[in-house]
Amino acid sequence: MHRYHLFTLLAFLSVSASALAQDAVWPAQTYYRTIDVDGYDIFYREAGDPASPTILFLHGYPASSHMYRKLIPLLSGRFHVVAPDNLGSGHSDKPDPNTHPYTFDRLADAIEGFVEAKKLDQYTIYMQDFGAPVGFRLMMRQPDKVAGLITQNGNAYLDGLTPPRQDFFKKAHEDRSPEMQRKLYEFTGLVGIKEKQYLRDVKGKEEIMSPDSWTYDLHFLETDELRLIQIQLLQDYYNNLLAYPQWQQYLRDHQPPTLIVWGGNDPAFVTAGGKAFLRDVPDAEFHLLDAGHFAMEEKPVEIAKHITSFMLK
Repeated sequence: MHRYHLFTLLAFLSVSASALAQDAVWPAQTYYRTIDVDGYDIFYREAGDPASPTILFLHGYPASSHMYRKLIPLLSGRFHVVAPDNLGSGHSDKPDPNTHPYTFDRLADAIEGFVEAKKLDQYTIYMQDFGAPVGFRLMMRQPDKVAGLITQNGNAYLDGLTPPRQDFFKKAHEDRSPEMQRKLYEFTGLVGIKEKQYLRDVKGKEEIMSPDSWTYDLHFLETDELRLIQIQLLQDYYNNLLAYPQWQQYLRDHQPPTLIVWGGNDPAFVTAGGKAFLRDVPDAEFHLLDAGHFAMEEKPVEIAKHITSFMLK
């Protein structure tokens, strides 16, 4: 074959392979299941062929696996997608926080038990917000199971937190006064969830954010006891900042294949936190999105395309 024609053919095959990776596929059926983990029911959404590469979706605050309802069908035609609700969130069991206080260590214990109960031998973690401290604990406990990391505004660096936000987490941890308790309690109410979470980053384009998001979350925050679960996690969050150096060391030591898809309009976990991953995983793939903290609500197709290309490399 003439060299020109050979090069043309190779270029065509390369472009075709790239295009094929982004071709739409029919979604698989999503199933809504529970599994026993240490005597508690953990609810999860599952879709796709278990023989395909698994993506384990870990949700953020104040949400549940419901936040991934758009991404799951976009990915389930190619991948095995599993999205559990944390203990104390969504449809999972919610032991009384007055007798069984909630910490991120406890959430990680439950997800570790979930992975074992589901017999997930290899998985790529997708983590957002609270999903990052759960995910890093899981990765450090099960490094041989982790095939890759996808972080979407899942922070692991002080770079990602403004000084006032760092001060907030420190004060929430140390100040257990009634005044601070009331302030945290307000964060878990209608205004705190709707206006200061879901609509905060989409001013002028609020119609992009489904009211199902905050309505669903608020359903699981209807009682003082349920709100106390999230308050206790906000109080424990400062321990994650103290653990950041350990997580960064994990990244340097293990160099997991890493995809960073960061909502650049997020004032809570700012863009510098996403770029900071590149210090420890220099081969990571970084994409800055015109979206906020809940980028999976705003840009599900764009994120799904990045995940597909990343997973098929």
